[in-house]
Amino acid sequence: MKKFFSFLGFVLFVISYSEAAQPDSSVIKRVNELSGIVQKKYAPDMRVEYYQLKQQTTAPLTYKLELSRQEAATELKALLSSENLSVQINEEVLPSGDLGEKIYGIANLSVINTRYGPDHAAEMATQAGLGTPLKVLKKERGHYFVRTPDNYLSWTESAGVSLMTKAEFENWQTAEKVIYTDLYGQAYSEASEASLPVSDLVAGNIMQLISESNGFYKISFPDKRIAYISVKRARSFDQWKYLPDPGADQILRTARNFLGIPYLWGGTSVKGMDCSGFTKTSYFLNGIVIPRDASQQALVGEKLDIHEDDSVNIAKSLKTLKAGDLLFFAANKKTKRVTHTAIYIGNGEFIQAAGLVRINSMIKGAKNYDDFQSRTMVGARRMLTAIGDPEVTRVNKHPYYQRYVN
Repeated sequence: MKKFFSFLGFVLFVISYSEAAQPDSSVIKRVNELSGIVQKKYAPDMRVEYYQLKQQTTAPLTYKLELSRQEAATELKALLSSENLSVQINEEVLPSGDLGEKIYGIANLSVINTRYGPDHAAEMATQAGLGTPLKVLKKERGHYFVRTPDNYLSWTESAGVSLMTKAEFENWQTAEKVIYTDLYGQAYSEASEASLPVSDLVAGNIMQLISESNGFYKISFPDKRIAYISVKRARSFDQWKYLPDPGADQILRTARNFLGIPYLWGGTSVKGMDCSGFTKTSYFLNGIVIPRDASQQALVGEKLDIHEDDSVNIAKSLKTLKAGDLLFFAANKKTKRVTHTAIYIGNGEFIQAAGLVRINSMIKGAKNYDDFQSRTMVGARRMLTAIGDPEVTRVNKHPYYQRYVN
């Protein structure tokens, strides 16, 4: 009987201790509320800033905070302290320490697909072409979390990225390079287009130049593969990036080259493009980096007045718009949330990736009239007069393409 009461006392002690060790649910709720406030301030758009708070233990109440901005962690801790909440925050400002010194990367395939999660089944986010410089933030389940030059955050398979230390990255950046200018082609194992291919290539791919002989460039991939490409299909990257600012004719010439290419959600290459991937790539192949998504592009460049009584007026648009301007559309006219973009050609015509890259008109009665897009247009921006602004950047001025990094 004594043993029974001793055991019963022990059980009651464990239950009592366990209940005492559990944090007040109101504390957890308040932590989440304060975290939400901080996230909204410092990472309102998770496409460009990262913030993730996860509870680790309950006794003591401990959280792991992964984020891209140190000031967010500082503010969260200050808020918790101001309310005397006994919470431990274990923070890690990316890049993750697990990467060591290899926090830089170069896209290693003609096109790498990136996703919103470290999983093959995750939604496609965007693409990056061979030679694109990347900032690598962490690794999880065979995927790297990377930031592309357009500031986009997403996950890509580890096979598509060559990791580098700062010194290795700067060696890549300072080396002489070529940029592929044909829409699509191949790099070959010998200086002959009859030889076996080493890789496919798409417009905008960037490779290190080893030598030039007999009408071929001998080039090196980020993973040290050696191949050959015809000098007719590429040009000096340094010469290309210092070309004068493009005009509308150049942007539209590039855009028209994509006619008929199928729509692909997240696509930014000739293998498939979504609407903003199409506009972004039309500008990039002329040396200009603009934001990735339509809703982001709609916030940069020179805002154009095409409205009458708070609605887009087609007649006014025809007078105001110039070739090369970006048009923006919202499927929901009430929220006016931008969901689509296109490039204006002139005379009421525009070129867009919708099903496939095609040319349509906003003028009723035209053979290629697009009724839906014409009714859902909500704004327009002029990028060509904004070149040099922080988010309409020449490649040669962009931080990711400089010879040296901070």
